[in-house]
Amino acid sequence: MTTRRTQSSRIGLISDTHNLVRPEALAWLAGCDAIVHAGDICNQAVLDALAPIAPLTVVRGNNDTGSWASSIPTHATLDVQQVRIFVVHDIADVPRNLHDEGVRVVVTGHSHKPLIVERDGVLFVNPGSAGPRRFRLPISAGILTIDGAHVEATLHTLTP
Repeated sequence: MTTRRTQSSRIGLISDTHNLVRPEALAWLAGCDAIVHAGDICNQAVLDALAPIAPLTVVRGNNDTGSWASSIPTHATLDVQQVRIFVVHDIADVPRNLHDEGVRVVVTGHSHKPLIVERDGVLFVNPGSAGPRRFRLPISAGILTIDGAHVEATLHTLTP
């Protein structure tokens, strides 16, 4: 009997860039199979900087206003291997029926606070803010590593 192993997918997680694309963020996301931006982009130039790295899944944050942002959805769903990922800017806007939709991971932003926590079988990840420093919160981003139905999240501080 031969066991066929799937190749892991690396999904870069970034949020709350607020017009700032740090070289450290671009370096962290290099080599990802896809990138998720969980909102508060604030300018098309941010997306233009990320797009050459990997395909983007993007949601609109509360600071994403104007004509450039009008076509960006408020939430998105992404299927990677056997894992369904739901993306929304504010955790307050996460629907209650996650299990009905088969969601295994929720990616949010908004609070600028990096977080990985599992609740009722769903992994919640906030990569924090990769943009301007807010209070004493770290400048950070994340990665989801997906292998079949297995998913693991990691966070990375971009600047001290």
